[in-house]
Amino acid sequence: MTVQDILAKLVSFPVFGGENNLNIINWINDYIENFGVETSLVYNETKTKASLHCRIGPSVDGGVILSGHTDVVPVKEQPWDTNPFELVEKPDDNLYARGSCDMKGFLACCLSVLPIMVKAKLKKPIYFAFTYDEEVGCLAAPSLIDHIKKTYSEKPRYAIIGEASMLQPIIAQKSIHIIDITVNGSQGHSSRIKQEVSAIHEAARLVLWAEEKMNALINSGSIDPRFNPPHSSLHTGIINGGIAPNIIANKAFLSLDIRCLPQDDASQMYQDLKDYCKSREETLKSIFEGFRIDVAENHPIVPSLNTSENSDVIDLIGNITGNYEWSTVSYASEAGHYSNAGFESIICGPGSIAQAHRANEYISKDQLIKGLEMIENLVKHLEISI
Repeated sequence: MTVQDILAKLVSFPVFGGENNLNIINWINDYIENFGVETSLVYNETKTKASLHCRIGPSVDGGVILSGHTDVVPVKEQPWDTNPFELVEKPDDNLYARGSCDMKGFLACCLSVLPIMVKAKLKKPIYFAFTYDEEVGCLAAPSLIDHIKKTYSEKPRYAIIGEASMLQPIIAQKSIHIIDITVNGSQGHSSRIKQEVSAIHEAARLVLWAEEKMNALINSGSIDPRFNPPHSSLHTGIINGGIAPNIIANKAFLSLDIRCLPQDDASQMYQDLKDYCKSREETLKSIFEGFRIDVAENHPIVPSLNTSENSDVIDLIGNITGNYEWSTVSYASEAGHYSNAGFESIICGPGSIAQAHRANEYISKDQLIKGLEMIENLVKHLEISI
């Protein structure tokens, strides 16, 4: 199968974040095992989802993990011109489908080069590490990484996370933490606004708290010019509540997106939010005893990435892509999990992140071929690496 054939097969599986992914992971598993490579599946508790890992090459320290995810974001209400789950090649030399860029293009490159890998005389091993539920919080990465560390007696050195970067090495990313907040106030006539506790008004205070927190971090000098924006960000993306303009709302909901610089403590920020909510509860219980603010994680913190500018993994990427000029991103990926587990980690993959998560997502044929060449060059590098 060509890399384009493999990509066409991968995008035909409409596996969204949070959903059963066994159809695509079993297809990948069968494909890999056909080349005589032993695989391991790491299931969730209900065995409705699985991650996959395998090793190609010798059982020695210093290998390279190629990391990707099998899930994609939804297509509902997006104005697609073609079937999102059928790879369509257009005269502009782009390949259109959901996941073509984010990030099944990278998976296709890895799988396409597998026949070369198994025949190569690798001096260091290559590992595939493919997860589920990346798009809803990188939920499967910790268990997969833990299973990799327990399965192999040797220790991989590098992790390449193949998110779309136009094959530019990305050495740092912000963390992300999404928090759902439900405000429980008291219902009443709008004329009694001072005698009741409006959930909407308290939700508005939380929005302002988040903005003031962000501004305070900026004013304190917590800046990293490598990022855009160069500071941690707090953003309210969802807010709703109330049933009529003349009824004090007894319930409101908001969702807060926090993206922290590597130097800022995401866990402390979450604690600061909970402390503020607690203080508001204590202040307003004298007006309404049942006032409560429920704070819950939409998903755990996805850790930041902050690979050293002097890390050898940058040279590795330069050797296999010709691109030594690194950058940073404000989106989150599984790279932070790999870095925290002790692997020199970097983001580098084919396609542009500007095409991800939108209607008519595509990867150019040129980028797909360059991604293929990157993996082929990795094989050549590891054949002579000692």
